[in-house]
Amino acid sequence: MVAVKEEKNLEEGLLKLKNQNEASGCRITACVILSTFVAICGSFSFGVSVGYTSGAEVGMMKDMGLSIAEFSAFGSFSTLGATFGALFSGKMAIMLGRKGTMWVSDILCITGWLCIAFAKDVLWLNIGRFSSGIGLGLISYVVPVYVAEITPKHVRGTFTFSNQLLQNCGLAMVYFCGNFINWRMMALLGALPCFIQGIGLFFVPESPRWLAKAGTDKELENSLLRLRGRDADISSEASEIQVMTKMLESDSKSSFSDLLQRKYRHTLVVGIGLMLIQQFSGSTAVLCYANTIFRKAGFSVAIGSTLLGIFVVPKAMIGLILVDKWGRRPLLLTSASGMCLFCMFIGLAFTLQKMQLLLELTPVFTFICVTLYIASYAIGVGGLPWVIMSEVFPMNIKVTAGSIVTLASWSSSSIVTYAFNFLFEWSTQGTFYIFGAVGGAALVFIWFLVPETKGLSLEEIQLSLIREPDEINHT
Repeated sequence: MVAVKEEKNLEEGLLKLKNQNEASGCRITACVILSTFVAICGSFSFGVSVGYTSGAEVGMMKDMGLSIAEFSAFGSFSTLGATFGALFSGKMAIMLGRKGTMWVSDILCITGWLCIAFAKDVLWLNIGRFSSGIGLGLISYVVPVYVAEITPKHVRGTFTFSNQLLQNCGLAMVYFCGNFINWRMMALLGALPCFIQGIGLFFVPESPRWLAKAGTDKELENSLLRLRGRDADISSEASEIQVMTKMLESDSKSSFSDLLQRKYRHTLVVGIGLMLIQQFSGSTAVLCYANTIFRKAGFSVAIGSTLLGIFVVPKAMIGLILVDKWGRRPLLLTSASGMCLFCMFIGLAFTLQKMQLLLELTPVFTFICVTLYIASYAIGVGGLPWVIMSEVFPMNIKVTAGSIVTLASWSSSSIVTYAFNFLFEWSTQGTFYIFGAVGGAALVFIWFLVPETKGLSLEEIQLSLIREPDEINHT
């Protein structure tokens, strides 16, 4: 009874602090911009890794004498390593802090890229790919979490979505430069952003939310002062973070059993569901095997990859601009609708090709639909699941829940990456009809279950989601 009364008092205090906090913490300082840039540098390496097999395939197989099976194994070691890294991402982010985890990921990624760049045999290629994959598993969790925890709420979506923008920059480099840059040089370029991040982390503050959980109030205040400006009044924001952290820690500790509590089920379903939608709607398959799709459709691989390389960065800017104007739900619904529609169109194009109809139009039509599919993916489903994941989980379950969600993303990515070639051989049109059906199911899931988090502080989001199941039970 006392615990319930204490929690109620803490909630009331948090709601009062919400009103006091409207005017504070709204400045976008140079420190916030620098900290975000340093954090998302690792995402460039992420993008390079996703598209690396597409750009390096011909040169690597020729130079190293690899068979198709050996090269396929090399490609799969990245998602295997990322799945392994995802298991420890949340726990490491709590034990070492957000910055410490990024340093570990930098070491693993740099080691991996250097092993690939200077490899003399297939063993070192696979070791490098696996090492960088572990680093990517850590990056995919800790970067959006760190950015969400340091930015003011009115621009949090935009700054967190910039993670997706840098991934697309890395992807664009591979698509565009893979036609004329040696695969070893591309590996070195993939390592460069990790060097920049490793150095830059010495000059940026730790996440204030993590510092609050670690019990270092003075360091929490210093971090907020650096992020909001030395002359800013950070007392309300600091109090809000401390009150919410205290409320959650008095409730429970981070463990798997906590996720089974009724009040956390909604957030867990949303987090895992969005990651499964992201992967099973075909995104990884299209990005990794775009050249295969173009070749099957009869479109020039060189022209297709070059145009995609030019296109992927501008299309990522659309989501960056709209995420804090439209909100998360409208962008997700628009994105899922586009992915569903254009997958169906790609399936239709291959159906017409199989029926020997409109053969002269099929290659161009397929290229246009693949491009528009990737654009639809980029404005919402590509980056927003990571944004929402970084927002909805309270600090006391963020370790376990974040690790499970990241694991769901990478394990499902491995399934799709492995199964795509088999599905494509089974039925080119049927593969995309399946992806389109998943996109249609995604619309229903997003409409009924995904909350809008635009314009709310992390504490406000988490308090509303925690209270929601109890309010439903009492009605």
